[in-house]
Amino acid sequence: MLKLEDIIVELLKYHPKADVDLIRSAYVFANEHHQGQFRASGEPYIIHPLNVAAIVAELKLDEMSIAAALLHDVVEDTDATTEELADRFGAQIAALVEGVTKLSKMSFSSREERQAESFRKMMLAMSKDIRVILVKLADRMHNMRTLEYKANRPGGMESAARIARETMEIYAPLANRLGIY
Repeated sequence: MLKLEDIIVELLKYHPKADVDLIRSAYVFANEHHQGQFRASGEPYIIHPLNVAAIVAELKLDEMSIAAALLHDVVEDTDATTEELADRFGAQIAALVEGVTKLSKMSFSSREERQAESFRKMMLAMSKDIRVILVKLADRMHNMRTLEYKANRPGGMESAARIARETMEIYAPLANRLGIY
């Protein structure tokens, strides 16, 4: 099972002077706020942010990106606020989390609208900070790796198919253009 220390070890390989206390603090905050939440697999929810952070570390991003990956769902799924994140972790991390949250809330009525609007919003987000897109791609990658659990729930096949289609139409081409295969 993936542990926070595995992510820290990976980070220190390419960034030996990284602020690991920031990562530990983000993990504690996320773990506390996601307490009592579970993934469709039955695992504690914190497993998802940990896996997203591990993917971000594989991409060799900075500690702020890893912290944002750990925190990426707290504003959307818990009572935590962006202001609280800014106070505790700084404006940059709060902005990364807010950017990922905004990308997660996009919804569209048609395939063409979904594709065009997604690319537009992603490009706008990238112009501010490409790390938002990279954390979102890591989030989507982990969600795809665990899609089988969503599909096995009542009504889950339709939801899983929608997520897979959206990934193939929007996220995979974007990752490819960024050189993340």
